[in-house]
Amino acid sequence: MPEMVAHRGASYDAPENTVAAIKLAWEQKADGSEFDIYLTKDGKIVVIHDADTKRTAGVAMPVAKSQFDELRKLDIGTWKNAKYAGEKIPTLAEMFATVSPGKKVFVEVKCGPEIVPEMVKVMADSKLKPEQMPVISFNADVIAATKKARPDVPAYWLVTLNKKTQTVESLIAKAKEIHADGLDLSASALLDKPFADAIKKAGLKLYVWTVDDPKVAKRMAEIGVDGITTNRPQWLREQLAK
Repeated sequence: MPEMVAHRGASYDAPENTVAAIKLAWEQKADGSEFDIYLTKDGKIVVIHDADTKRTAGVAMPVAKSQFDELRKLDIGTWKNAKYAGEKIPTLAEMFATVSPGKKVFVEVKCGPEIVPEMVKVMADSKLKPEQMPVISFNADVIAATKKARPDVPAYWLVTLNKKTQTVESLIAKAKEIHADGLDLSASALLDKPFADAIKKAGLKLYVWTVDDPKVAKRMAEIGVDGITTNRPQWLREQLAK
């Protein structure tokens, strides 16, 4: 069975990109958890998906133009459920601290390569092994910068597959050029067995996102993906086992 990776933590049940969500992902037996990072104005790394805080905090503060202490005062739990009131925007270090042996976190960089030096520092200060903290990004320059700074940390290039996307050959060529260890693709109908086989034959890992439909998950497992990102890790694993 492919690895089950919790999307922004167990975000079907808990507020996305919070310590509560990632801890719940581990309770739900996820093999890994994905979350998103941005750099604050004062150079701290925070875990949040959007460029501002409007959707999850109800107050629009642009992350890149805000100080960490200001962002930390926001409540990002209440929007999901009153029982999560008081959840704060976490730091990368706090998310790393939840990870136990045998688990991993996929760190999605939402900004540019300017975050890499600070990210590498936080990685060095954590107790995690390199294989426990793979980096993912849609930005090819981020992947290249990560591999240059930390060749031992796995890095996967995120790509949305659509009819306009390049061929599998060109995706593989680009992945090799930026020294990516694999591709992390949208679980599109375009991703079939020959497509997956070509990626594997090139020596690259293949992850897919974001799958909450058991039929799609079964098809992804059948074509041999290494991991599936889902909002419902435990439930989807149970569906796949049927």
